[in-house]
Amino acid sequence: MRLLYFAWLRAKIGIAEEELALPPQVHDVNTLLQWLKSRGPGYAEALKDLSTVRVAVNQDYVGPEHRVRDGDEVAIFPPVTGG
Repeated sequence: MRLLYFAWLRAKIGIAEEELALPPQVHDVNTLLQWLKSRGPGYAEALKDLSTVRVAVNQDYVGPEHRVRDGDEVAIFPPVTGG
């Protein structure tokens, strides 16, 4: 799985992207985000309020129940606003 982090999430986590094997207990976006929080203080801080986080899987916005698989590209970013 390829994970991409944007904006202040990237700054708090400390990296822009990473490749990870999907853990067996992770089946959807929600369990992925919960698992990521456990990976260290930067992840925990960045993901402490999931209402400020949006997720896209393979370039499509998805909700917390969306299934994830090995080989997916998952982008995690703050809400995007236009002007």
